[in-house]
Amino acid sequence: MAGGQAERGSTSARDRILAATLVSLARYGVAKTTLEDVAKEAGCARATVYRYFGGKQQLLHAVIIHESERLLAAIDAAAATDATLDEAVIAMATAAAHEILEHDALQFVLAHEPELVLPWITFDGADRFLERAGAALAPTFARYVPAADANRAAAWCTRIFLAYLGADNSPVTMTDEREVRALVHDFVAPALRAPASQTSGR
Repeated sequence: MAGGQAERGSTSARDRILAATLVSLARYGVAKTTLEDVAKEAGCARATVYRYFGGKQQLLHAVIIHESERLLAAIDAAAATDATLDEAVIAMATAAAHEILEHDALQFVLAHEPELVLPWITFDGADRFLERAGAALAPTFARYVPAADANRAAAWCTRIFLAYLGADNSPVTMTDEREVRALVHDFVAPALRAPASQTSGR
């Protein structure tokens, strides 16, 4: 990491290690990243990484949890000042797209080690992922839809936006507010306002 001793001292060792892991993953990928790489990037001893996280798998798990929570916080913050459902969904979608597409570590893994990610977002893994995403984002959606519909709305939006975000030659640039606005107006918002029975099976 860049910065002198004073900067290092202002950040906890745990946070430095998490940040260093992301840098290493973006540089080497999951398979080739070692605890030595992380320790060197964090400016600490390998033993310090072990003391905070244990082995590599525990460290990777901690990074996934940390980045998931950060992404959810960014999505929630993006919708915090919007008064309408449509505007909130547009803000959440574009914020999530920026976070995902500009996430160097994630993009490296998707490009070079997709087999590590695809089981989590396809087939049965996709259903579990959408269930978790719905539960995690439900409190945000509950500010704009009835609480009973919040989980469904969150899972539905996650499904649609990931499909557009991950599609080759997608017709919608998910970081472009104008294009996302058209998608929400024409397709997403009508489904959110439909009775649950009409969208729960999608």
